[in-house]
Amino acid sequence: MPGPRTIEERFLGGQLDQTVWTPAYLPAWSSTREAAATYEVAAEGLRLTIPPEQPLWCPDLHEEPLRVSAVQSGNWSGPVSSTRGQQPFRDGLLVREAQTPRWGFTPHYGRVEVECRAILSERSMFSAWMVGLELEPDDCGEICLVEVFGDTLTDGPVAALGHGIKRIRDPRLRQDFVADPRRIDITEPHVYAVDWRPGEVDFLFDGERLRTVAHAPTYPMQLIIGVFDFPQRAARRRGEIPAPELVVRRVSGRLP
Repeated sequence: MPGPRTIEERFLGGQLDQTVWTPAYLPAWSSTREAAATYEVAAEGLRLTIPPEQPLWCPDLHEEPLRVSAVQSGNWSGPVSSTRGQQPFRDGLLVREAQTPRWGFTPHYGRVEVECRAILSERSMFSAWMVGLELEPDDCGEICLVEVFGDTLTDGPVAALGHGIKRIRDPRLRQDFVADPRRIDITEPHVYAVDWRPGEVDFLFDGERLRTVAHAPTYPMQLIIGVFDFPQRAARRRGEIPAPELVVRRVSGRLP
């Protein structure tokens, strides 16, 4: 059954609380080991990185080569060789490693905030999003708090600040996602938040309401936070490519 609906996480104590966080990205489609994040809990918070030696994620299944370090606040799957799992990314996927249900934070409405900073190259991105638990297959929509691709960064500094509703396969939702340029230095900490209520979602950046979307998922969700690298994407600029990094300082979730 879904778990706690509130959280106040500051990543203290030098260790990740694995009763709340699964430090692997959608491990049912590969394995917990193969999908494991590279991370440390440091003084500033949870530091997710992608070092050069980190292997590709699902290299025989994902169409574009991808590396990822992510944590998620919920996890489960059906048995090995079943199709029951979270966020299937192509048709015909089968579970390779069965996942024991772990529900660390599964809000159903309320305000959710993620405070973080990032270092990106032109071939990397970071994101924080809530996604339906998919205990029922249609309960799969997303509420994206933030999504920033490194190739949108320009002097100013400016970045395309992605946020909104992603329908995925939920027939009850409409796609309503935008990524408009905004003055922001992503290497400094910022607070990305949503206020999720029946029938609408407010999207906020550093306490400022960006916009309200007038429809919303109606089921419990979990939170995924991660940094991604696409090694085959060419960089426009020459020189050393920085290793992607995402430092999560705080995660807060409160009931409405």
